Amino acid sequence: MSERDFSARSSNVSLIDLTKRFKSLDGSGEVLAVDDVNLEVKTGELVTILGPSGCGKTTTLRMIAGFEYPTSGSILIGDKDVAKIPPNKRGLSMVFQSYALFPHLTIYENVAYGLRVQKLPAREIRERTERALDLMQLTTMAKRYPSQVSGGQQQRIALARAIVIEPSVLLFDEPLSNLDAKLREYMRDELRKLQKRLGITSLYVTHDQGEAMAISDRVVIMKEGRIQQVGTPREIYAFPQSRFVADFMGKANFLEVEVLGTDGESARIDIGGKTFIVPRAGRVRPNSGSALLVARPEALRLISLANVENEIPLKGCVDRFTYFGNIARYEVATENGPLLIESYNPEASSIFEEGDNVGVLIDFESVRLLPPEDKEQQ
Repeated sequence: MSERDFSARSSNVSLIDLTKRFKSLDGSGEVLAVDDVNLEVKTGELVTILGPSGCGKTTTLRMIAGFEYPTSGSILIGDKDVAKIPPNKRGLSMVFQSYALFPHLTIYENVAYGLRVQKLPAREIRERTERALDLMQLTTMAKRYPSQVSGGQQQRIALARAIVIEPSVLLFDEPLSNLDAKLREYMRDELRKLQKRLGITSLYVTHDQGEAMAISDRVVIMKEGRIQQVGTPREIYAFPQSRFVADFMGKANFLEVEVLGTDGESARIDIGGKTFIVPRAGRVRPNSGSALLVARPEALRLISLANVENEIPLKGCVDRFTYFGNIARYEVATENGPLLIESYNPEASSIFEEGDNVGVLIDFESVRLLPPEDKEQQ
């Protein structure tokens, strides 16, 4: 079982018009959990499905795994539709949130279990199990039981058991949520390194935005059973296509502005009677009249009113100041509504206290505009 073996067995995944309806709890009707989802996952790619509770991300993953059958639509692994095929016939592996390890089996036997189910020759089982243990740095623990190792090591056991059968696709259902914050970050990075080295096509479900940003080739944002946006972590964060995506993927400020005109990708906007240029405006139509300006907290900067110039966009008062060492976080009340502002490396710049009157500068290179119909969307 070499790294080349994994990449050679990996397959692309295609979801075509995938829909899932459940009967409502009171039996009066149906609940639409996944609504006409279309997605292409390339061979060797790691795609994370992200969204709030109840958005359909776990149901989508369970349909791919075969634990739920779709109401309609297709699931292609390579060029084979597996939508109605049992889980054990799909050539997939899944790493669960709970790890699902057998407590009465040693680490070695936990990893070898899937190969024994396949009734492979004893020599092949031994060789592949030993290689998987070595790959996950578990060789010296092979005779221990899951209860005798740490949470991070249990996660490695679950990974070793998943990859030892050489799956064409690897599925992850919030696999790091049971770990403490520091170990979760470490295991997140280790998991990503392993996936890239082996080249296994992977789908990952989480509710943690930072986790999705750190490990993914692409991120899928879901809401109410439908895909809202698909893109690289940078595309999702820097170029959100809706208020929901901007608000869900990180922190965001929203300001109502007037659009005076557009020129290619740029737009002229009015804030408080002053005109500014947004170089990469985003989703705004010419002569739309109004728009929603999306500004991340790091795209705003506070200055003393003593240094205010005529073209400052906003003025306000610091309602709350929180110091984190590497970040100073301000909540500022302005005529345009409350703003969240983050200053990195605050010791290298001015620090403002609660009650200070301040000016707010906007990095217009970093903001985006959304069409007016997004104003009321949550």
